[in-house]
Amino acid sequence: MTEIRGLGYLRIQAQDVARWRELVVDGLGLAVGSGPEADGLYLRLDERRARLIVLPGETDKALAVGWEVRDQFALQRVREEVEKAGVEVEVLSEVDASYRDAEQVIAFDDPNGNRVEVFFGPVLDHSPLVTPHGGRFVTGDQGLGHVVLPVTRFDEAYTFYTEVLGFLPRGSIRLGGIDAPPPARRVRFMGVNQRHHSLALCPAPPVDEPGLVHLMMEAETLDAVGQALDRVAKLGFSISSTLGRHTNDKMVSFYVRAPGGWDLEFGCEGTLVDETFYTAEEITADSYWGHDWSDSEPLAAFTPKS
Repeated sequence: MTEIRGLGYLRIQAQDVARWRELVVDGLGLAVGSGPEADGLYLRLDERRARLIVLPGETDKALAVGWEVRDQFALQRVREEVEKAGVEVEVLSEVDASYRDAEQVIAFDDPNGNRVEVFFGPVLDHSPLVTPHGGRFVTGDQGLGHVVLPVTRFDEAYTFYTEVLGFLPRGSIRLGGIDAPPPARRVRFMGVNQRHHSLALCPAPPVDEPGLVHLMMEAETLDAVGQALDRVAKLGFSISSTLGRHTNDKMVSFYVRAPGGWDLEFGCEGTLVDETFYTAEEITADSYWGHDWSDSEPLAAFTPKS
């Protein structure tokens, strides 16, 4: 069983922080939080001071995916398992942990070079959460949402997240369809709590900077999702996928292209997994209806190195 309780935060670097602000604050309705970098953008969805952190830089890349554990004892157990697997672990100083709004943090790279940070003791902001459009988000014991990572060394990455970090397999989808010739290539979904998946791995070519396929955030109501879809379209953002309902996590969502070439999935009505009875399944269709990707631009994660 995994020590990881949920997706705690995502920290990214972006060339156009102002455009990110338009998307996530004006469009999706996240609240502006607080943090140590004066020119950074810190986004609140709940009582955490920041769940999504956008920092300015010369390139667009994912800086770190933060995973939360219960306490210092769980953090130590994670450290021991990662080191046992032959992966170097950095124990962050108190100053660096405070920068991440946590009591203690360890950091290491996964087999594809994605930076992983594991922490406990998140700093809370007890002021009322005032969102621009009155929306509320599903976080709590389900964490921030889910991330889909593009990986080149797929088998090594899947083994690392499941056998070392203890993520639970929550099914897959075969690329190219059920009748695709072998060897089968799959997107694999993994969970750590009742959210169907907090992480998914997708086969991808090597790229210049570590990135994402997408980040999913969940709103409380369908109206909030529909209103956000209207707003981001009016703000001139590219809609990667129309509204639809997924087959695995039952999420009703749309996808919007973020600056830097990744997608943000914004949805509602995600299913809750009961581990007592759950078995990992292979879906044969991404959605029951909707999710038309025909107008989607190429993702940066699938643009090979020049």
